Amino acid sequence: MKTLQWHAPYDVRVVDAPVPTLTAPGDALVRVVRSAVCGTDLHPYRGEIPGFTPGTVTGHEFTGVVEETGPAVRGFRPGDRVVASDVIACGGCWYCLRGWHYQCAEVGLFGYDTVVGSTAVAGGHAEYVRVPFADTVLSAIPDEVSDEQALFVGDILATGYAAADRAGIRPGDVVAVVGCGPVGLMALKAAQLMGAAQVLAIDPAESRRAAAAAQGAVPLDTGDDLAERVRALTDGRGADVALEAVGVDASLRSALEIVRPLGTVCAVGAHASEAMPMPTGLAFGKELTLRFAVGDPISSRDGLMRLIRTGRIDPTFLISHRLPLAEAVEGFELFDAGRATKVVLVP
Repeated sequence: MKTLQWHAPYDVRVVDAPVPTLTAPGDALVRVVRSAVCGTDLHPYRGEIPGFTPGTVTGHEFTGVVEETGPAVRGFRPGDRVVASDVIACGGCWYCLRGWHYQCAEVGLFGYDTVVGSTAVAGGHAEYVRVPFADTVLSAIPDEVSDEQALFVGDILATGYAAADRAGIRPGDVVAVVGCGPVGLMALKAAQLMGAAQVLAIDPAESRRAAAAAQGAVPLDTGDDLAERVRALTDGRGADVALEAVGVDASLRSALEIVRPLGTVCAVGAHASEAMPMPTGLAFGKELTLRFAVGDPISSRDGLMRLIRTGRIDPTFLISHRLPLAEAVEGFELFDAGRATKVVLVP
C-alpha cells in the first residue's frame, strides 16, 4: 500500500509499505477513503519536534471503511463507514468513563510517534490503518453525512467546538478568535452556533482573514494597537471571550490583552512553551478566567454529527485542495506555505 512517511524536516515521502495487521483483539483494519493534512502535522514537518522517528506514517484525520475486526470488537463489522478520533483511548479507564479521553493512560495520536502517549501508532496518510480500541476510537458515519464532512468530526471541528464550549459563550457575547487557521475557523463557527452576537477574527494572513469574513466574522489584522481596535468595536470594554487557536506565547498574550475584565480566555492552540512570561498583573487586575482545551472527538462527535446532519454546519467550506495520496508531498508544501486552507488526500 502507499503511505506518506516523515523522514526529516521538510522531507516527507510517498513510500510503499505492507498493509497493517491486527495486533490486539480490539483492533480494526480500516481502508482509508479520505485523510487530511492538519496544522499539527506541520510541527514535525518543520523540525519542531526533536527526536521524531524517521519512517513515521503521518496523519490523524481520516475516514474510511472497516475491512477487518478483531474478536473483541462489538460495534463494527466489515463494510461500515467510519471516522476515527485523532485521540486514541481505551474507553474503559477512570478518565475515559468521565469523558476525558485525552487523559487516558493508553492515550495516543495517530501518526505522531510518541509525542502523545508512549506507543507510536501509524497514521492515516495511507491506504490502510490499524485502529486500536476500535469500539471507542471509531464512530459510524450516518448515511446523510459525506466522508468529507465526517472527516472534520475526528479532529478540528471537535477541537474548535471544545474551545467555544469550555469558554462558556453565552448568547449576545462578542467573541474574539485569535488565529484563523482551520481550528480557529471551526471555533468561529462554533461560537456563532452558541449565539455569539459578533465574532472578531484576528490573523496576520490576509487570506485567512478573508476566509473568516466569508463566514460572517469581522476581520482584524494583528499589531501593537490590536487591543485598542478591539475596545473600539466593543464600547471600550474588550471581547467577552477570546479563543486562542495558535499555540504560541504571543498569541496567548494577545488574547489576554483583548478580553474585557472578568472575561474568559480559552486556549486551544497546541502550546509547548516552558518560559512564557505570564502577565499575572494583567490577569489579576482584570480578574480573568484562563482555560486550556484539547479537542475530544470521542465525547463530542455524536452532537457534532447531528449538527452536520441537520445542516447547522458544513465544515467542508474549509477545503481548498483535494489531491491524490500520491501527491501528498505537494499538499504539505502548499499547506506549509499558507497557500492552502485545508488539504484533503484521496488514496
